[in-house]
Amino acid sequence: MKILVTGANGYIGKRIIPLLLDNNHEVVCCVRDKNRLYLEPSLQERVEIAEANFLEPETLSNLPKDIDAAYYLIHSMSSSISDFMKLEADSARHFVNYIESTKAKQIIYLSGLINEETKMSPHLKSRYNVEKILEASKVAHTVLRAGIIVGSGSASFEIIRDLVEKLPVMITPRWVNTKTQPIAVRDVLQFLSKVAGNEKTFGESFDIGGPEVLTYREMMLQYAEVRGLRRAIIMVPVMTPRLSSYWLYFVTNTSYKLAVNLVNSMKVDVVCKNNKLAELLGINPVSYKEAIRRAFERIEQNTVVSSWKDAFISSTASERINDFIKVPEHGVFTDHREVDIKGDEQKVLENIWSLGGKKGWFYADKLWLLRGAIDKAVGGVGLRRGRTNPDEIHPGDALDFWRVIVADKKNRRLLLFAEMKLPGEAWLEFRIREHKLIQTATFRPKGLWGRFYWYSVVPFHYFIFRKMAHRIANKS
Repeated sequence: MKILVTGANGYIGKRIIPLLLDNNHEVVCCVRDKNRLYLEPSLQERVEIAEANFLEPETLSNLPKDIDAAYYLIHSMSSSISDFMKLEADSARHFVNYIESTKAKQIIYLSGLINEETKMSPHLKSRYNVEKILEASKVAHTVLRAGIIVGSGSASFEIIRDLVEKLPVMITPRWVNTKTQPIAVRDVLQFLSKVAGNEKTFGESFDIGGPEVLTYREMMLQYAEVRGLRRAIIMVPVMTPRLSSYWLYFVTNTSYKLAVNLVNSMKVDVVCKNNKLAELLGINPVSYKEAIRRAFERIEQNTVVSSWKDAFISSTASERINDFIKVPEHGVFTDHREVDIKGDEQKVLENIWSLGGKKGWFYADKLWLLRGAIDKAVGGVGLRRGRTNPDEIHPGDALDFWRVIVADKKNRRLLLFAEMKLPGEAWLEFRIREHKLIQTATFRPKGLWGRFYWYSVVPFHYFIFRKMAHRIANKS
C-alpha cells in the first residue's frame, strides 16, 4: 500500500516510518517543514517527502492523490493553553477535505483514552472531537485510543523520569492517585502498523493499553524500583491545578503550556474498555516495568529515535525553521570571533557538534546554567531539554535553550536560534574556514528594552564568547 504519514517528524510519526517500510509499504512523509525531518540515509532514499500544513489548506495541493491509507498524527495540545481545540478541529476538517479527494480507503488516528464524556479534560475533549470529525468522513476510520505512552523520549516518560530521578521526597497533588493504563511505545507502534489495511478494523475505535492499571503514584514508585532508587511520595490536598502546572514546569523539562494541558488530563481516570484487538492482531503488550527497562536500553545505547523535546511543543518559537535560516545583517548587534585552529580541524568540528547537554559549552558552564535558570523563572524553556543524542545534531533538534537551524557537517556549519525569553531574536553560528573557527552571535533587538538588554550583557559576552571560541578551536 501507499501510505501517507502526517506529523512524520513527530514522536510517533518518526518511529512508525521504518515499520511501514519493513512491511513493504510505500511511505509519503507529510511535514510542515521538510528541513525539520531527519531520517537515516537508508530510510530517506526510500520515502517521498511532501510539505504541507493542515491549518493552511492552500498547501495541501502538494500532497499525492494516489494513497491507499493515511495516518493522522497531528496534535496541537501544546501550542496553546486556550485555542488548541479550535486548531485541532480546523486541521482535522482540512485533512478530511483532502483525504476525500484521494483514493484512500482508511484513516488511522491515534487518540487518547476516554472513559466518561462528561469528565473529559479539554485535551481529551479535543481528541474526541477530532475523532468525530474523522468518523464523519467518507473514508473508513480506525481510531486507537492510548493513555500514557512509555518510551525513550516520550513526554510522559521524561516527566516521570525527571520527577523520580531528581526528587527523593515528592510533595504531590491529589491527581497522583488517578488511574491510568500505560502502554509501551513499541506496542503502540505494533497496533498502529498492524491495523493498516486490516478491514476488520475499518469503522471502529479501540482502546489500547498495557496489561496493568496503575495510579501515577504507582508508576513513579515502580520507576524508582526499576532504577534502584528509594523515593517517598507525600500527597497534599491543597495543590490547585495552576500550582500543579507550575510544579511540573519547574521540576521537569516540560513547557508550561504542555504542563497545564497534562495536569488537566491527569485529574481523570483513563482505563481501557475491553476489546479483542490485541488478540486479533497477535500483540502481547509488555508490562510497565519492562517498558521502562526497554526505554533505558535505548537511552544507554544512544539510539533514541525521536523525542518530544525536539518537537516545537517544547519551544516558544515559530514552527518553521526556514524563518530563521537567513541571519539578518542590518539592525542587529553582533559578537564576532575568529580563532586560528592549531590542531586537527576535524576535532574542532567534533567539539562544535558536542555543544550543549551534559558536555556543556566549553566555558563558564555555571553561568550558562544560571542563564537557563533565569529563563525558566520567567517562563522560558531553560537548559533542561539538553539534547537527544550526545554526538549527533540534526536540523530541528532542541539543544538546551537553542533550536538547531542548520547542521551541515560537509560545509562545517552549525546555526542555532535562541528559544529563551528575549526582548528580540538571537542566533549563534559556528563555521570552519581556512583553518579558522568563526563564531558569530547575532541579536536583533525589539524596541528600547532590546537594546538595553544587549548592552547590559556585552561584558559577559566578551569573556564567555571569547573563551568559548578559543577552547572549541584548541581543546583536544
